[in-house]
Amino acid sequence: MQRKSRVNAGFAAAGAVALMLTGCAGSGDDPDSSTLAIATMTLPQSLDPAEAMGSALPHFQAVYDTLVKREPDGTYAPMLATEWSYDDTLTELGLTLRDDVSFDDGTPFDGEAVKANLERFRDAGGGQAQTMAGLEKVEVVDDTHVVLYLDQPNPAMLYYLSDAAGLMANPASFGGDGLSTDPDGTGPYELDTDRTAVGTTWVYTRTDDYWGEELPYDEVSISVFDNETAIVNGLRTGQVNAALIQTVDQQKVVESEPGVVTTPQYIDYQGIILFDRDGAMVPALGETKVRQAINHAIDRQTMLEQLRGGQGEVTDQIFGTESAAYDPELDSHYEYDPDRARELLADAGYPDGFEMTLPRMQAISSDAMATSIRSDLEAVGIDLTWDTLDQANALSSVFTDRAYPGMVMNNAQPAETWVTVVELVLPGTFNLLGSTDDTVEETVAKIRTAPAGENAEAAQRLNRHLVEEAWFVPFYRMRYLHVSDGTVDVQPQSGMAVPSLYNYAPAE
Repeated sequence: MQRKSRVNAGFAAAGAVALMLTGCAGSGDDPDSSTLAIATMTLPQSLDPAEAMGSALPHFQAVYDTLVKREPDGTYAPMLATEWSYDDTLTELGLTLRDDVSFDDGTPFDGEAVKANLERFRDAGGGQAQTMAGLEKVEVVDDTHVVLYLDQPNPAMLYYLSDAAGLMANPASFGGDGLSTDPDGTGPYELDTDRTAVGTTWVYTRTDDYWGEELPYDEVSISVFDNETAIVNGLRTGQVNAALIQTVDQQKVVESEPGVVTTPQYIDYQGIILFDRDGAMVPALGETKVRQAINHAIDRQTMLEQLRGGQGEVTDQIFGTESAAYDPELDSHYEYDPDRARELLADAGYPDGFEMTLPRMQAISSDAMATSIRSDLEAVGIDLTWDTLDQANALSSVFTDRAYPGMVMNNAQPAETWVTVVELVLPGTFNLLGSTDDTVEETVAKIRTAPAGENAEAAQRLNRHLVEEAWFVPFYRMRYLHVSDGTVDVQPQSGMAVPSLYNYAPAE
């Protein structure tokens, strides 16, 4: 078994860059299929699975296995759990566990480890802790069987067990912050702490005697860049094997590069979340017709052409194309129609419009986007003021102080319908004022209690209701590019912008 040492916090940035250039990928002329160098712009704050979330997941998948594996097409497969089943009430989920897996120090993976991890994840307050909020307790039946007791049905539980909540660490390493830089799991790789520069480059080497199917690379490095221009330059020179490119300018550049292979994926959507649907901060927003007017006022197609070079798909719904809630008709429910917007405003009692202030984060709302939205709204009589926030105070101002009636955001469109319901529809972070109505409550209850695969009717009814009530002002689904230097095949992950670590293989 590989011996692990603490990360040297004094690693110089220059040394990390040298590592990236010389040790993590083959050159463009002599590719080394035993190594994989991934570039990202996502910086994980820690490698403690209790803090795992979002596009940093590949860092964690290298060293921790999940209870359930999510395949590229979104289906679920055994991993540390080999079988699972619900009771008739859908509030008890039984898991059968592998009996031949150990953590790095030889401690067996068993039911007690599952209980310790899930309860710690729920209680630790990490960015995804709310996904386990409904977990009342974990009963350890024996070493290879546990039962998860839920306070109410949760159709996304298998999704969560294949995501951050399902990452299993050695309970012997709990306490303190050791897992932050010295992960202890059962995964296919171990962190090479001597060659890792936290904050810049993480290097993972193959685990000896891994219990599962070996991934095709002996070594994986994940390096963080602060701009996509540098990533594209790395692809040109063979210093980077694979990456996700989101900006239109760099997508155009990389698509013209000889030898670079690109795979498009339409995934996250960009738009306005209207928090104040009851008019507590801006009385006008309490009127459905006003929210509908805002939707008619936005020239989505022009925004898409001018801001993203047409690389995307206009939409009026928050649910993605892989969700059971998706309805293609709702992508074009609101035509760009300023005259209709003005009529709706007048019918709602606001013939002269109204004033509204929204927060703006430069990383999400560019100058061009801010100007476009304000111009479209002003054309129908809505006077929009932008408050520019920096990242240091944006989250507290919006979500803690609740200082604004809405916000422009990028949101994921996962395949699992219930994930979107929890994150955007139920009271919580993105429904911070707790908006609801009879239709929402009825359809949400049906989605929650429907057997697997049988919630489409209720999900589509909820989706249409949200669009007609104009809870949101989506603009478009964004086209992202998965790119490689030609030595790597990259398979997109259903419902996620970033591929799972399992989705990379040497090119045929």
